[in-house]
Amino acid sequence: MRVGHGCDAHRFSDDESRPLWLGLVLVEGPGLEGHSDADVVTHALCDALLGAAGLGDLGEHFSSENPSLAGIESRRILSDVVTLLSESGWKCVNADVTVVAQHPRLAPYRGRMQEALSAVVGSPVSVKATTTDGLGFTGRGEGVAAFAVCIVEVIE
Repeated sequence: MRVGHGCDAHRFSDDESRPLWLGLVLVEGPGLEGHSDADVVTHALCDALLGAAGLGDLGEHFSSENPSLAGIESRRILSDVVTLLSESGWKCVNADVTVVAQHPRLAPYRGRMQEALSAVVGSPVSVKATTTDGLGFTGRGEGVAAFAVCIVEVIE
């Protein structure tokens, strides 16, 4: 068994038409800036999974310098990461993600995020949310951050 840790952060976009994706769920609120759909929850989880399996990080596999990946959906990224793990002989046992945001309020979306992420990963993924009580970029409402941990084990 191995443990992985991942994190991601994005600022809110000035583009009012950009959707806000968190944990593979469309959330009401301003979207986040990024080369992909900027789903910080899913990206943190992907980095944790890749790190646990010793497969590098998200940027190595899905570079923001690659124009063909512009606007890529995080569901595809996560699915590809799960495939990479499987091909390398690993599977996720469980994962836990903490979202840090002053807004939007995420409690109404947590259950759907957990279901969507767990379905793609093939194991339980829990999602929690917290604020920083006004501290830092998340506390000032400038963006969203996420941290993830996971356990992977060798496929038998």
